[in-house]
Amino acid sequence: MNVIETKIKDLLILEPRVFSDERGWFMESFNQQSFEKALTAHQLDAPVFVQDNHSFSHKGVLRGLHYQLNPHAQGKLVRVVQGKVWDVAVDIRRNSSTFGQWIGVELSAENMRQFWIPAGFAHGFIALEDNTQFLYKTTNYYAKEAERSLLWSDPELAIEWPIDSTMQLIVHPKDQEALTLAQAVEAQSLF
Repeated sequence: MNVIETKIKDLLILEPRVFSDERGWFMESFNQQSFEKALTAHQLDAPVFVQDNHSFSHKGVLRGLHYQLNPHAQGKLVRVVQGKVWDVAVDIRRNSSTFGQWIGVELSAENMRQFWIPAGFAHGFIALEDNTQFLYKTTNYYAKEAERSLLWSDPELAIEWPIDSTMQLIVHPKDQEALTLAQAVEAQSLF
């Protein structure tokens, strides 16, 4: 597995080893030992995953920016198995030197990349193709009472979403009404 560091120390892009021949290809989509070794090499704790989620989205669907508060905070290992997304993680750890900064990465069935997003980050994505299927491995169970969202279009975050004229943006009303980063700080609903 190839590990790509990002400008935010705790966020990693993982590229699996893919073995191809005339029949097609094979890869290990997840190996706990390899994952632990990669995180340990970057001085990060390796989590235990407890839940897998799978979403299907049409082109232009924007989901996020979602997170859960402690003690239900979730780390996520995400990947795309069909289609393509622009995936974003925002640092919402108030004591972090990178608080309010974000990383965006293209994940696709073609590039097979995975994105490790530990607890303490808000997460979202926009589907860049129809029939996009997105998989999440999470380190904690979903807890409705702990669920929170940041506004995907918050000018303070200034996320560069790749929205073009061929795309009809589809955002759930709950995500349209999410708090800005400043409002979340004021409401003390961050890490």
